[in-house]
Amino acid sequence: MDHQLTGAPAGISESAARSARDLRVVFSRLRRRLREVAADEDLTPSQESALTLVGKHGAATASALASAEGVRPQSMAATLAALDQHGLIRRSPDPEDGRRQLVTLTEAGRARIEDNRQVREEWLARAFEDRYTETERRTILDALTLLERLSEQ
Repeated sequence: MDHQLTGAPAGISESAARSARDLRVVFSRLRRRLREVAADEDLTPSQESALTLVGKHGAATASALASAEGVRPQSMAATLAALDQHGLIRRSPDPEDGRRQLVTLTEAGRARIEDNRQVREEWLARAFEDRYTETERRTILDALTLLERLSEQ
């Protein structure tokens, strides 16, 4: 079988190539939809992303956050300034280097992240309940078990 004609890279079956392509598209759409569900009108997508990143990293410098997010330090500084104005983060001196500041979440920042997580989870659970039969939900769970192997590599 000539894989180049089917769109699959050499040495990769058409079913593997199609699975990869379709899964990427579905996950992208689902990620976008989940962002919409918990969208805060007062924060930009980059601010939401940075807020989540601070929540995951705990105390971190702006430069470490910029590196993790793949943005310039100046861009991260502007994003953090906006989050600070919303009262979602706090800055404190780094005990190891007083010239730097560590960024952490405030209680309001933690609550915002938790509320967004809950809204997304509830929307997704309701969508599964409304759009799929019990048998289909079990099939999805089986597929997720198989997909989990991708994240274990």
